[in-house]
Amino acid sequence: MTKKLSELFDLPEEDINELIIPIPENANEITSNAIDNLEKIENALPQVRGLDASDTELDELATLAKDTFKDLTDLGMQVDSRFASEIFNAAGTMLGHAITAKTAKINKKLKMIDLQLKKAQLDHKINSTMQEIENIPQGEGSSALLDRNELLKSILADKKTQ
Repeated sequence: MTKKLSELFDLPEEDINELIIPIPENANEITSNAIDNLEKIENALPQVRGLDASDTELDELATLAKDTFKDLTDLGMQVDSRFASEIFNAAGTMLGHAITAKTAKINKKLKMIDLQLKKAQLDHKINSTMQEIENIPQGEGSSALLDRNELLKSILADKKTQ
């Protein structure tokens, strides 16, 4: 495979072999951060109550609709052709309900993951702003902090003495 790459990009094979060697210090940081973020998401999913109950309800509805679809198709094959179209129409509706139940279940999980990612992003922003606030250097000189009025008084006093 490296010979084809070297021929394609007109590179010597030594340069391609250098690209294959991973950089361990960067890889450890990236994988540890990714694993930490994945663990946060996985830990947050079970904390939401009611997910399992509605998942089982949607699964039950989907299996019921699929079973009804199978029963109706079997019935449609056994009845007279003039009545079969209505039965197959109802069977198609049941299959649509099964698909809708599965889709709703998947959409709910995706929305939960999206909300958790937004929460993690907000937490990260809050933590970074808190760190920026903590890193703001304090003024030198007197150790007492001044409010706006005291600062204006001291500026006016300095102007009067000049």
